[in-house]
Parts: sequence; C-alpha cells; structure tokens
Amino acid sequence: MDLTLNPPHGVEPVRLGMTPDEALAAVAPWGTPRLVPAQGRPPKRIFTAFREIRFTVLLEGSGESVTAVELWWPGEGRTSSVRVLLDGDDVVTTPAEDLFRKAEERGWTVDRTDPEYPFIPGVSLGFTRQTSQQVPRTPQGLPLYVTSVLVGGEHYYDAQAR
Repeated sequence: MDLTLNPPHGVEPVRLGMTPDEALAAVAPWGTPRLVPAQGRPPKRIFTAFREIRFTVLLEGSGESVTAVELWWPGEGRTSSVRVLLDGDDVVTTPAEDLFRKAEERGWTVDRTDPEYPFIPGVSLGFTRQTSQQVPRTPQGLPLYVTSVLVGGEHYYDAQAR
C-alpha cells in the first residue's frame, strides 16, 4: 500500500479543506484516532496511523478545516510495508539529500535555512530531519533520511520563505 503525497492538496484519503468530521470519516477505517484536545470540538489535531506510518491531521486556526497533513517514519529499527511517495520516491527510505536534489531538478526551491526543518515554499512540503534515536547520520550530524513530511496548502510556508 502507498500513501501518495499530493502537494498542495493533501495525502489521500485526507484532503486539505476537509471538515473535521470528513477527516475523521476518512481515517476511520484505520482505527479509532486520538483527538487533541481530547474533548475539543473542533479538534486541533487528529492522530492516527496507517500500519506503521503515523499520520497527523492538522486543523490550525479556527479548526474548521484541515490545513496540513504530516506523516512520520516508523522509527528506529522499524520497517514498513507502506511507502510514502512523492513523484515515485519513497520519502522515508530515500536519502534526504537525494530527495532535495530531485526537488531542485523539478524546479522547486528547497529552503535549508534551518537544516533540521527544510521546506519547499509554494509546493508547501516541509520535512523534519531531527531525532534522538540512533540512526545513520550525515557528516553534519543530520539523520540521513527525513523523519517526517508535512503537506500544507499552497502558501503554508510562504511567510517563512521571506
């Protein structure tokens, strides 16, 4: 099974702009999600997992609609049968620098101002390269692979890019 990143629209089955109830219904087949706040209506975050891939739905601002989706790698020493794909590349198993090089070859700008949290403005993809776990690292000390990827709306990272 694949989870395909579709920036700036979401990660199926969750699309940006969905209501909280639509997002909850979309991930319901995976099990009971955890809401934050627990009794909050609308929730600000919906936490679930598709097999080994942790899946976070963000409902920022008013909480009336999905603003971003973030997927997290399985963790140290764990593997997954689920691929997280961006244009055919598995984001959690392709070395980060290869992902970023391919993004630049597509004409995208990768902002590495904060090397632990690079992002692609306009396309609205954000990455985490931080973990305390014992993982392969680059000579600069960064994890070789990204530990999460966030798909936001078209202008999600625009303020940070200025």
